[in-house]
Amino acid sequence: MRWPFRSGWIQRRVHREPGPVTLGRRRIFILPTRLGLVYAGLLVVMLLGATNYSNSLAFGLTFLLASLGLVCMHHTHRNLLNLRVSAERAEPVFAGARGAFPLTLSNPSRVPRFAVALTRAASGSGVDISANGEARLLMHTQPAKRGRLPAPRFTLETGFPLGLFRAWAWVELDVSCLVYPKPDDRAGAAPRQHHGAGDAAAQRPGDEDFDSLRAYRAGDPIRRIHWKSGSGREGPMVKQFSSPAGEALWLDWGQLAGLDTEARLSRLCRWVLEASQGGDTYGMRLPGALIEPGSGTAHERRCLEALALYPHSTESS
Repeated sequence: MRWPFRSGWIQRRVHREPGPVTLGRRRIFILPTRLGLVYAGLLVVMLLGATNYSNSLAFGLTFLLASLGLVCMHHTHRNLLNLRVSAERAEPVFAGARGAFPLTLSNPSRVPRFAVALTRAASGSGVDISANGEARLLMHTQPAKRGRLPAPRFTLETGFPLGLFRAWAWVELDVSCLVYPKPDDRAGAAPRQHHGAGDAAAQRPGDEDFDSLRAYRAGDPIRRIHWKSGSGREGPMVKQFSSPAGEALWLDWGQLAGLDTEARLSRLCRWVLEASQGGDTYGMRLPGALIEPGSGTAHERRCLEALALYPHSTESS
C-alpha cells in the first residue's frame, strides 16, 4: 500500500547532510514484519487457549514467547543504533553506464552488528560489522544524463536476529558523482586541425603517417588493428602513426555545426577518448571555455569534466 503523504513526510524528516552520519534513536524506525505479525497472532491464539482452559503451563509458555519477541525487538533496533555512515569518493562514469557510491559503515561500539543491508542496491543479503570495525557497501546507480549526480537517498535496514521486526533508517549524504557525456559510437575520426610549428623531422605519436607495428594492448582502437598479423603467436599487432612534433590537435565545438548540444558533447567525448588513446597532444574549444593542448590522464579528465559540466564549466587555460 502506498501512502500519498509518505514522500512529503520523508522529505521533511530526511535532508542532505555531509558525512559521517550517526544513526541515533530518532532516525531509526521499527515495525513488525509479516513473520512478526504471524508470530503475534499465534501468541494471541495461545493466550485465548490458556485463558479458556485456565492452564498455567500454557500461560507460562505464552508469556515466555512474548518476552522473546520483545527481546528480539530490542536487539533489532540496537543492531542499527549509533552506526556511522559515510561515503567515499565516487569515480566518474559515462552517462548510461553503471556507477557506484562506496559507503563505509563504522561500528564504534564493542557489540558486533549483523546483516545490515542497503536496500537501494542489490549488493547481497547484508554485511556483518565487527566490534569497533568497519564494513563497505556499494550503492549502485545508472545515470541517464551527464553532469554532477547527487547521491540518492538510501535506506539501511536489518532484520537481525529472528526476522520478526524490521528496523531501518533513511540517509541522504551530501556527495556527488561526475557523469561524463555518453561517447558517440558513430563518430568518425576528429578533423585534423593542427596549429603550431616544429621540426618536421621530429616525430610524436599521432594519426598522420604510418610509423610501425606494436603488440595489441587492451583499449586500443579497433580501427588501428593490423588484422593480417593476427595469425602469429604474439596475437594481432596495432599500427602506430606519427605526426610532426610541436603540432597539436584541436577539438573544436565549431566543427560540429548542425548537431544539437548533447550530440556535440557526445561527439567531442568520443574524440577526446580516441585522441588520448592515440597519444595525441590535443586541446579543446567550447563556447566560453578553452583548454590548451596537453596529453595524459589528467588532461583527459580535465577535458571530460568540461564536457560533463557544460555550460556551467568556464575554466580556461
